[in-house]
Amino acid sequence: MILALLAILAGFVLLMWSADRFVEGAAATAKHAGMPSLLIGMVIVGFGTSAPEMVVSAMAALDGSPGLALGNAYGSNIANTGLILGATAIMIPLTVNSKIVRKELPLLLVLTCVTAAFFWNGGLSRTESVILLAGFFGLIGWSIYSALRGKGDAIEGEMESQLEEHDMPLGKALFWVVAGLILLIVSSRLLVWGAVTIAQQLGVSDLIIGLTIVALGTSLPELAATVVAARKGEHDIAIGNVVGSNMFNLLAVVGIAGAIAPMPSVPPELITRDWPMVMGLTIALFIFGYGFRTRHGRINRFEGAALLAAYLLYTGYLIYEITSKAL
Repeated sequence: MILALLAILAGFVLLMWSADRFVEGAAATAKHAGMPSLLIGMVIVGFGTSAPEMVVSAMAALDGSPGLALGNAYGSNIANTGLILGATAIMIPLTVNSKIVRKELPLLLVLTCVTAAFFWNGGLSRTESVILLAGFFGLIGWSIYSALRGKGDAIEGEMESQLEEHDMPLGKALFWVVAGLILLIVSSRLLVWGAVTIAQQLGVSDLIIGLTIVALGTSLPELAATVVAARKGEHDIAIGNVVGSNMFNLLAVVGIAGAIAPMPSVPPELITRDWPMVMGLTIALFIFGYGFRTRHGRINRFEGAALLAAYLLYTGYLIYEITSKAL
């Protein structure tokens, strides 16, 4: 148990550090290639911040732990919306000025419903997983189109200032792309092994471990990026990071896991307990962030507290389940 806990801790630390280096290296490489800043933010950075979830879920599927992969995807969305946006909005109320982010909010709502429909028959086939991955590439295409046509959008100026702050020579940028990816794989291996070992020793499902420990760990890069962006007044990046990451999780993270290891049956609580939580938080984010009566959406401190309270209650219930089975 102690060795497994140390593996999880080491995996978390290395995962956060390597993900940060990978994203900075990829963004700087794209900038040297002449890619527009908005395109870098929507595609390169968006993909990079979801890389931990993708790699962890792929490792979990390869190790025969599909529940861990699903828990990682759904749990990350819950943590992103409830914990990260909730806690950030309590400190700094967030305003949505970007038209692109406002367009992504209803899209996230639709994708949350679509992925649940695939699970409704009790499993996830390889064909359904490939459809999710096709949707992911479609999302990338839409992001490229939006970025190229979105010149002058509020998020563009915020992204340019971030890229200037993390500028680096091309050689160094390429080094961190390769080294960051290798370290992501190594740290994910450590994390998955530790998580599966603890689940087995406590006698709980790997789904719950994925929803709690693993999801929280893989969401830490988004937490750091969101808080830093909000403190700099880059509210659209703060919310856009979470919305983009959530869409990538639903399509790519679940799709990769299912393509590697199809799931003839998924835990029923995924539909009865976890999906309603994801859906509820997504609806709340849409209502708060879209801004129906004004041109700007806004997540104020009260709404942030509501998101955070929902996350804490849900996580508290999962912890209760873990401890009750362990005793």
